[in-house]
This record gives sequence, structure tokens and C-alpha cells, in this order.
Amino acid sequence: MSMVSSGPADRGADKIRVLVADDHITVLEGLAAIIGRQPDMAVVGEAANGREAVEQWLALRPDVAMLDMRMPVLDGVGALEEIRRHDAAARVIMLTTFDTDTDIASAIKAGAKGYLLKDAPRDDLLAAIRCVHAGETSITASLLTKLANGISSETLTGRELDVLALLAQGKSNREIGANLFISETTVKSHLRSIFTKLNVLSRTEAVTVANRRGLVHL
Repeated sequence: MSMVSSGPADRGADKIRVLVADDHITVLEGLAAIIGRQPDMAVVGEAANGREAVEQWLALRPDVAMLDMRMPVLDGVGALEEIRRHDAAARVIMLTTFDTDTDIASAIKAGAKGYLLKDAPRDDLLAAIRCVHAGETSITASLLTKLANGISSETLTGRELDVLALLAQGKSNREIGANLFISETTVKSHLRSIFTKLNVLSRTEAVTVANRRGLVHL
């Protein structure tokens, strides 16, 4: 997708130059329209996938890039990692419909300066761009809490994740044991550990919390 045409005034030093990347054209156009209407901002480029986003960032060197987490060819985190290999100070906001712990953590670990849900109010979107452009981090309090909860919880082992995945499929202890070639007693031991680490009391609650944290996908 080609760069958005901008007049000389739009590229002035007083404008925040923004690159927007999203594989959904309606979302992309909507974001570009909202940002483009701001007197202190200019959309200098649009991209439909992560690879295009990296190429346009290299060509345009925008002040702020807004990347969708889930894009074809190269996802948002992959694009962010490539961009930061060229410039560790790159200011990037991750935009997503998901708010699982793993999504947030992976974006922050990759170096995102902001993390915003697509259904966030317009004012929050614009505030995030201005905040990140100013060199600050922009993550809402609710997402920070979710991230903190995810980090503070104990990490599940590989075997526990295997058990959890089968549990999410509705498998009984016997079926889980058969699938993993372990005894029912061992399955129960893993489940006790999973319940403790996720701070839950039932199989259903375990699956619900695991899905919310991005540990399983229903």
C-alpha cells in the first residue's frame, strides 16, 4: 500500500508524523481519518501487513508507528522487533482487539511504548500517540493490572500446559493421561499444581482463566 500523500505543511516539524498498519482496510482508513483530522498530527504512511510496516518505517522514519498485533506476512510484534533492530528508540504503539496477559507481555517485551485496544475511545487513541511521541509510555491502568497479575503468577511448566490444553478440549483425566502417556494420578497432580498457579478452584475456572491469559485458545 503506498504512502499517503501529504502537503508540505503536513510534514512540518510541528506535526507528529504517524505510520498506521492494519490488515483490515476499514480499520486502517478509520484510524487514518481520525489521526489526519488532528491539527498536530499527519498520517505519512499506511501498511496492510507487518512486512509493509517495516519497509515503510525504514523509508519514512515516522515519529510514531501504530501497529496491529495480528497481521499477515509478519505480525505486529515481529514488525516491532525488526524496527527496533534498526532503531532501539523507535516509538511504537501496539493496537489490538485482544487483551490477554501474553499479548500484552510480548508487546512490552518487544519494546512497545504503548498498548491500546481497538475499541478504545478516540480521545484515548489520540492521547496515546501524543504521550508516546513525548517519550512516555502509554498503557491503561486496567491493562497494567492485567499484566502485573500475569507476571506475578507462577509460570506453568510445559507438561502443565499440555494438560491444560487437553483440559480445554473437554478431556477427562483418563483421556488426558492416555494422550500424554501418564497415569491418572499424575494428571491429578498436574491439575492441583495448575489450579494453585492460576489461583482457581475448578476445571471450568482454570480453562476460563487460561483462555483470558492467552495460555489456551478456545
